Amino acid sequence: MKFLVRERIFDIGEDYWVEDEEGNRVFHIDGKALRLRKTFALQDADGNELYRIREKLLAVRDTMTISRDGEPVAKVRERVFDPIREKLVVELASGGEWTVTGDFLGKEYTISDGHGPIAIVSRTWFRLRDTYAVDVNTHRSDAGGDVALVLSVAVCVEALADGGRE
Repeated sequence: MKFLVRERIFDIGEDYWVEDEEGNRVFHIDGKALRLRKTFALQDADGNELYRIREKLLAVRDTMTISRDGEPVAKVRERVFDPIREKLVVELASGGEWTVTGDFLGKEYTISDGHGPIAIVSRTWFRLRDTYAVDVNTHRSDAGGDVALVLSVAVCVEALADGGRE
């Protein structure tokens, strides 16, 4: 199922909505402004926080942590240098690992694990500058089928890619 992410260009913080294929607002990403480290809250349409996303300070490699109810669920970090392509790794607290490969700045990448693709992120489906789609494999019964978690990983990729531009 495809989810459309529309970023707001001129906004305090980094807030944006995620819509489903029918155009319904299903998630809100609340970027917390004026914080020492990058912090986001992924909320459902009613404003209930599903995941908290935070940049880890003082890490050797850029790392972001995704937590639910104060408990870590996943860490997204840069893989050791790979001269051929950009690569991030998602370490799940429940065990297992996802790999994120592709063009992060261009928003053209894939999230996958040993069982196949979890999501494909692409900007090419849209003409709008700050819009991209996250096509999530919602048929999975494991963590890869958790749309909110997959979108949280996409938020981490975006934040880590932005950090590389600074």
